Amino acid sequence: MNITFNELRRIKDNLPAGSIKTIAERLHLSEDTVRNYFGGSHYPTGESVGVHVEQGPDGGLVALDDTTILDMARSILEQHEKNAVN
Repeated sequence: MNITFNELRRIKDNLPAGSIKTIAERLHLSEDTVRNYFGGSHYPTGESVGVHVEQGPDGGLVALDDTTILDMARSILEQHEKNAVN
């Protein structure tokens, strides 16, 4: 899947507090690995997770090999928005 870097960061920045930890625990990953997925550079303690960045407009294009983390983040955001309305 392709997504702009800025859109990927926007999703990460809008996650409620503790979401990175929740995603990491559910997927048995380190929190730094999840941060790296969203454009972080925590490689001494986290791993690369199939994110490939091509420089360009809007922060460039990011090709994601696996969308599991992104899908979980979107689900958390959707649930958070539903709870905020109620």
